[in-house]
Amino acid sequence: MEISGILSAIVIGIVIGVLGRLALPGRQRIGILATVAVGIVAALLGSAIAAGFDVADTKGVDWVEWVIQIGLAALGVALLDRGRLRR
Repeated sequence: MEISGILSAIVIGIVIGVLGRLALPGRQRIGILATVAVGIVAALLGSAIAAGFDVADTKGVDWVEWVIQIGLAALGVALLDRGRLRR
């Protein structure tokens, strides 16, 4: 992966993490760095899943891929938040 790919993954991860966090109701007790990390992982996994279902490259905006990524980010944020509550 080139440096531009890494930088774009970080930027997309920030956006995906924040959108995933906004998709959840209530307050989440995780920090911004954890949110960004979840977003980066969700963006990468969501892209792989979308490619597996052959919906990653469509004409225009890849809405299905975005929905998958945001859903994964929301799931990741919720799991981290639940982990914090049990401690």
